[in-house]
Amino acid sequence: MKKARYNINIKNFLPHREPMLMATVTPYLDEDSVVTHFEITEDCIFLNSSGKLSETGLIENAAQASTAIVGQSYFDDEDLEGASNKIVGYISAIKKAEIRKLPGVNELLVTKAQLISRYDTGTMSMCTVEAATFRNDDLIVDCTFNFLIHEVE
Repeated sequence: MKKARYNINIKNFLPHREPMLMATVTPYLDEDSVVTHFEITEDCIFLNSSGKLSETGLIENAAQASTAIVGQSYFDDEDLEGASNKIVGYISAIKKAEIRKLPGVNELLVTKAQLISRYDTGTMSMCTVEAATFRNDDLIVDCTFNFLIHEVE
């Protein structure tokens, strides 16, 4: 059983980099759940013409947060900097996506995800994860994803 991790820099554990990075702070991560933060900035590539974070950006935020749960199992417990980052993840299905509001610039998103199921085949994991994104404690996104996560050489 992996120990919970607190206040890790999630960008070290995701293949995404600016400007695609949509989860920047991870106050909590354990083997079944994660909490991430993302502050929407003016230079975010997912802003729509009204200055709101688009539906695509909200789904990408939830997906990046979600993959941290299974993705962490590909790292050593002592690796807090993501030095052994050799994984890639794919959304294989969006089973549910309910978007209630589009947040704006300078708003903080808190995304919480929970692992529902997982099947490992050696170098690949298939999993289902539920994610909920909040703005000011209001639920604005509710999603369920299937992912494929695997190691790359």
